[in-house]
Amino acid sequence: MEIFHIAAECYPVAKVGGLGDVVGSLPKYQSKAGHHVRVVIPFYDTQYINSNKFENVYSGFVKLGNFNFPFTIQKGITNDLGFELYLVEIPELFDRKEVYGYEDDIERFLSFQIATLDWLNFRNSIPDVINCHDHHTGLIPFMMLYANKYMKLRSVPTLITIHNSIYQGQFGFDKLYYLPEFDLSKVTVLEWDNRINSLATAIKSASAVTTVSPNFLNEINNFGYGLESLFNQVRHKSRGILNGIDNEVWNPVKDKMLFANYSVKTFEKGKQGNKEKLCSQFDLDLTKPLFSFIGRLLEEKGADLLPHAAALALSENFKEINILILGSGSSEIENQLSHLLVSFKGNYNVYIGYNEELAHMIYAGSDFLLMPSRVEPCGLNQMYSFRYGTIPIVRRTGGLKDTVIDFEDNGNGICHDQASIADVCYSIQRAIKLYKDKKSLKNIRKLGMNIDHSWESVCQEYIDLYHLITNQNES
Repeated sequence: MEIFHIAAECYPVAKVGGLGDVVGSLPKYQSKAGHHVRVVIPFYDTQYINSNKFENVYSGFVKLGNFNFPFTIQKGITNDLGFELYLVEIPELFDRKEVYGYEDDIERFLSFQIATLDWLNFRNSIPDVINCHDHHTGLIPFMMLYANKYMKLRSVPTLITIHNSIYQGQFGFDKLYYLPEFDLSKVTVLEWDNRINSLATAIKSASAVTTVSPNFLNEINNFGYGLESLFNQVRHKSRGILNGIDNEVWNPVKDKMLFANYSVKTFEKGKQGNKEKLCSQFDLDLTKPLFSFIGRLLEEKGADLLPHAAALALSENFKEINILILGSGSSEIENQLSHLLVSFKGNYNVYIGYNEELAHMIYAGSDFLLMPSRVEPCGLNQMYSFRYGTIPIVRRTGGLKDTVIDFEDNGNGICHDQASIADVCYSIQRAIKLYKDKKSLKNIRKLGMNIDHSWESVCQEYIDLYHLITNQNES
C-alpha cells in the first residue's frame, strides 16, 4: 500500500511529545513490512532540518482568504529515517524555532493542510490511504470529501488518529472563508458547539477513528472534553490501538546516549553505572533510590502535583530518597520546582527544558519513574522505563491502565487511582519498601524489560484497518 502520514511532529525532525515519537516510528515499521510510506510535516527551523539536505518536488501558492502564501514541498534526500520524508515549506508561517504556541497557529496549520492537499492533488497517482494525526490535520478528511478542487482525492480513505483530545483546533466561523470552496450544504460537518472544530470535523469525516490505547477510547466516550456524544456516535468506526515504541532507538544494549550499556542479563551493573553518572552530575546520593519525572510540566501530566508531593516526600524520607525532574511547560510549575533546590539540595535536582540524551540517561539510571497523569491517552514513558529496567509509578488512566499492573498483583509497576499529592506520596512510600526488597525489585525489573511493546507487534493492526476502510470505500 501507499500510505501517507500527515502530522505536525515527527521525531527526530521536530518533536514536542509522544505524537512526534509515534509519527517517527510507526511509519518506519510499516515500511519494513513492505509498504510505501510517506510522512508529511511542516518545514520548521529545527536542527535536523538545518543539518540535512532536501530537494524541491513541487511549488505553489496557498490561498488563505485574502492572503497568498508561496510554498514548496521538500523531499528528504538521505532517507535515513526508514521512510520518505516530505516537508511543507511556508517560510512566512513556519520558519520558526517552535512547533506550536503562536497567535497564528490556526492560519499556520490550515495553510499546511491546504498545501499538502494541493500537492497530493497534483501527483499522478493517489495514495491508498491517508492517516491524519490530531487536530492539526483534522480538516484534511473534510476537504478531501467536499472541497471542489480535491475531487480527485475523494475516493481515498482517511484515518484520524487521536493522540490527545484536549486540543481540538477550534476557531470562529469568521474564518470560514479560509477554506477552499466547498459544498456549503456540508457546513454543519465543520461545526461543534457553534465553532469550527478541527478534531470534531475529522471524527465526522474520516473513514475510521483510532485512539492510541483501548482504555483511552473507553474514557473519551464518557469524558471527551466536550466531544463525548460525538465519540459515542462514531464508536462503530473507532478502534483503540495501543502505541508501540521503537526498539531500535530505545535499546539499552546499543543506546549511544548512555554512559553504560546493558541487557536484561547485565542490567544491575549497567543501571548502577548510569545512576553513578547521573548522581555525580546532579549532586545526588548514589546510595538512595532515584525517583524521576520526564515530560511536559502541565496539569494534564499531573506535574502541578510534583512540587508539593516532592517536598512532602523529601521531608518525610529525607535520608531515603532522591528526586530528579526533567521537563518544561508551565512557568509557575517550573519556578516551584526550581525553588525546591533551596531546601533539598543533595537529594533533589531539576533540569528545566528538554534534553533527549539526558532523558535516555534518566530512564537508564533511575529506579522509579513518576507518572501521576490526569490524562494519558497512551503514554510512552512507562514503556521506555520498562525497556530500561526502571519501574513506573503511574495513575490508572488511559494507556497507563492498559500497560502497567501493580506489583502486588504480580505486575510490573506501582499504581494509584487518584491524581493527588496523597496518592503520589503513598506510592513513593511503597516504592521505598520495594527498593529494600532486592529480590522482588530485581524480578519486577526483569519482568518489565522482557515485555514486548515494539511497533512490530502493533503496526499490523493499522495495516489491517487500512485494508478494511479501503475495501469499504470500494464497495
